[in-house]
Amino acid sequence: MKKVLMIASVDFHFTAFHIPYIEYMKNRGIKVHIAAKSGERTRDLEALGVVFHNIDFVRSPYSPKLITAYFQLKDLMSKESYDLVHVHTPVAAFLGRLAAKKTGTRPVIYTAHGFHFYKGASLFNWLIYYPMEKIAARWTDGLILINGEDYNRAKDFPLRDKEGCFYVNGVGVPVDKYGPPKDLDKSHHKEKLGFRKEDKLLLCIGEFTKNKNQKQIIDAMARVEDKNIHLLFVGDGELMAELKSYVLNLNLSDNIHFLGYRRDIPEILHISDAFILTSRREGLPRAMMEAMVGGLPIITTDIRGNRDLVQGGTNGLLIHIDDIEETTKAIKRLMEDEKLRMDMGNKSQIIIRDFSVDAIIGKMKEIYERYI
Repeated sequence: MKKVLMIASVDFHFTAFHIPYIEYMKNRGIKVHIAAKSGERTRDLEALGVVFHNIDFVRSPYSPKLITAYFQLKDLMSKESYDLVHVHTPVAAFLGRLAAKKTGTRPVIYTAHGFHFYKGASLFNWLIYYPMEKIAARWTDGLILINGEDYNRAKDFPLRDKEGCFYVNGVGVPVDKYGPPKDLDKSHHKEKLGFRKEDKLLLCIGEFTKNKNQKQIIDAMARVEDKNIHLLFVGDGELMAELKSYVLNLNLSDNIHFLGYRRDIPEILHISDAFILTSRREGLPRAMMEAMVGGLPIITTDIRGNRDLVQGGTNGLLIHIDDIEETTKAIKRLMEDEKLRMDMGNKSQIIIRDFSVDAIIGKMKEIYERYI
């Protein structure tokens, strides 16, 4: 039986993005091993039949603790004979490729879920992550990029396989899961969440971090006069308490709502009228893809990853980072024009077909077949 080792910093990376590919491997009779930092999702992975190896990863690229993680990976690859190593997440991917080089384990493929160096990134990111990727490319057979900007930058990387640079539309979004739920009464579900039939709901899903930049949306909402427009924040994170306080100080609590972590995302998508994301950096945002499956028009920042999903004026509106006036105008334009929302939402559902799990797994099968 052939064996594949998949590596990422944390266990939930695999439950969030890679279950269809784990199942594909199992159906092919391939044994899947995962090396990651153990957490709340480890048991879920083991329930799928995965062999899990705890690795003491940390996210910082200059932490001395990474030496321990490197030797753990090296020992694992020395003991096991893997037919393929598939690495994810920057730091884990670098250490995984280094360990594979030292143990003579090949082939190695890497899915870059958004390089940390990109147009507009900090000098620090360029000085740390760009050299890391250029060096590790020499130990890499196949490199998978999920957005156009990263693909164009990586085409000249010195891969071992000169034809090993692939552009794939993300990891795939399950269309059946996020499409309109059957028999859902939209008005009733809105009322359950405390909204009236005439209220218009603008949805934002994501962790509360500096990168996700939710403050831009809050500042724009402060300029929106229509009190029937409500902003729904779904998610949690380190800045959640700070942003709640900010909303309270602006007297916006009646129109900005923090729903926390939710398990009814398909239902919330279905009762929402539009989706907004004002990130400073993205690879290919999964939440936005889910919103597009749900038939929502999009307002989002004009950056790498977002541009791969949103065609400005077709299925959404592109805005600039930290431009509050432009964000306000976009919210007003979209939320006040029902026909525009319907037209753009329909286009979202058409565009997202190329990003579905079924479409992506077909491409990934070709890549796996090339190396296994």
